[in-house]
Amino acid sequence: MSDSVIVARELTKTFHDGVLNVAVLNGVDFTLAAGESVAIVGASGSGKSTLLHLLGGLDVPTTGSVTIAGRDIARLNEVERGLLRNRALGFVYQFHHLLPEFTALENVAMPLLIGGVAVTEARGRASDMLAKVGLATRLGHRPAELSGGERQRAAIARALVTAPQCVLADEPTGNLDERTAQVTLETMLALKQEFRTGLVLVTHDRGIAARMDRIVHLHDGRLAAGMPA
Repeated sequence: MSDSVIVARELTKTFHDGVLNVAVLNGVDFTLAAGESVAIVGASGSGKSTLLHLLGGLDVPTTGSVTIAGRDIARLNEVERGLLRNRALGFVYQFHHLLPEFTALENVAMPLLIGGVAVTEARGRASDMLAKVGLATRLGHRPAELSGGERQRAAIARALVTAPQCVLADEPTGNLDERTAQVTLETMLALKQEFRTGLVLVTHDRGIAARMDRIVHLHDGRLAAGMPA
């Protein structure tokens, strides 16, 4: 597909533990179209996070290929992969991974600064994005001064501030209570729609998975369409 943001072909991933070889992924094909949302579901330990890391260029497959925004990551060095991730992708995890010594504004501006955006512009764009997630009055607060839901919304703002083509989210609501999780999900989906950002979301929550355009199930190292029975 010409408008595909991520294309993975025949991915395998084997981990070595002493004399043991543990195969986690076994011939995975995956494509994400521009603006599409996909839930990856599967049993605990099935390799969902491993797959997400491969799709995001955070790890390399044992065999197979991953293309992000038209670029084969195997042909890039580590610096080039980092620049591509900064430009094309955003990441949200179950735990927010905000830097504790920095304010919400500084945390959200950081990907822009890393990408070479001037300080004034980076702070302005970060402020605007934090306002979009309902944190306009919390710009100067450090993570310890924010609630769990506020920290996760700040993490979403950080993932989207660069206007990436895709956000990769690993159980982004898994550490939140039900009400806060719902607010966080609605925030993420609204921003996805506004910016036409693709979304790949690992979740164990059937309700959240059902909100995505498409669901794929990882089982025995392979992907299949739909929810497991």
